[in-house]
Amino acid sequence: MKIIANTTDFYLDTDTAVAIGKFDGVHIGHRRLLEEILLQKSQGLAVCVFTFDPAPAVLFGLSDGKELTTKEEKRHLFEQMGVDILIEFPLTPETAGISPEQFVSEVLVKRMRTRFIAAGEDLSFGCRGAGNAQMLKQLGSELGFDVKIINKITVQNREVSSTYVRDVVERGELVIAEAMLGIPYMIMGKVSHGKRIGRTIGFPTVNLIPDSNKLLPPNGVYYSQVCWQGKQYRAISNVGYKPTVTEEKTVGVESFLYDFEDEIYDENIVVSLLEFRRPEQQFSSLEALQEQLKEDIAAGKIFVKKGL
Repeated sequence: MKIIANTTDFYLDTDTAVAIGKFDGVHIGHRRLLEEILLQKSQGLAVCVFTFDPAPAVLFGLSDGKELTTKEEKRHLFEQMGVDILIEFPLTPETAGISPEQFVSEVLVKRMRTRFIAAGEDLSFGCRGAGNAQMLKQLGSELGFDVKIINKITVQNREVSSTYVRDVVERGELVIAEAMLGIPYMIMGKVSHGKRIGRTIGFPTVNLIPDSNKLLPPNGVYYSQVCWQGKQYRAISNVGYKPTVTEEKTVGVESFLYDFEDEIYDENIVVSLLEFRRPEQQFSSLEALQEQLKEDIAAGKIFVKKGL
């Protein structure tokens, strides 16, 4: 996948099918857009995702910057799905001030050679969000590209949106989050060196420090799975500060993998959180922690058999 980032000075050399959006979470509504543009490969069009960096809400101070999917996670997901070109368009006060008509004619048509666009019914673009899906259809008929408007998708009688996904993740309702995302809630990063205390009590773990912008569920223990080098491993993960073994206030994700003995420091992994088990707590001793971990791991074995 070709990535164009940190520049507005680019010209694509092929005709494209485009999806436009923030894509925070890459939820099933986003995936519906991507399905439409992926179909255009058979028509000889390159599949292109256009997104802004940072998101408009961040630029205008309407968001704390926490994301369901970090930039690296989005890149990983888009590449997995078969996207050919990802454009992370720099959003500044100047580029945010481009009129909808200028954005379409100068960026979509001239720079991106757009021939097909899949757009959500709530799409807004251009200065102050003045452009919408209907305007895009009208401009498409004038400038030579097709537009397909995609209706909202609902889960449990609610429209799927990044805002709704954020709400359920922040409450730790990861089963609902997975239904809206289409995949379990993921945390991607490199395995870091911990204090190796898990090994001393018989439970070696892999640790990663999430990106500072990553939205995390409540601190606690989760049934999970870990992907390393394309292979999935059953796991149980702790999200939080590990108060029994350290006074540091850095949030980490520590996972015990079943049937796994390799040391994979500095390797990239994806931790997928499946379901909340219990809150994080501070134990009176390592022995008490060890006993609780035995219970968690035994419960994880049962959960994995039922859940997968």
